Amino acid sequence: MVKFRMRYTEKEKRKLVNRLSRLRGQIEAMQIALENDASCTALLQQGVACRGAMDGFIGAVIEHHVRQHVAGPGNTAEGRASAAEELIKVVHAYLT
Repeated sequence: MVKFRMRYTEKEKRKLVNRLSRLRGQIEAMQIALENDASCTALLQQGVACRGAMDGFIGAVIEHHVRQHVAGPGNTAEGRASAAEELIKVVHAYLT
């Protein structure tokens, strides 16, 4: 299997790093809430927010992969097929 390097622009990297920083903050807030005996509802709401943040991060990375490796104009048919197969495997593992 070919490993594809993700060539992000500095702006794209910064946006993804910011997403992860917000996610880290949400997880830390959830830990503090648990330590302070927050209600189940509050913990679940924070957990759902974390999951949404992670899903957003994953979605952004998938979009980048598709645009750069599957639909990218300079890619060979073999490279596009390989990139598509790699993505299918990852998405399948994520969804199951």
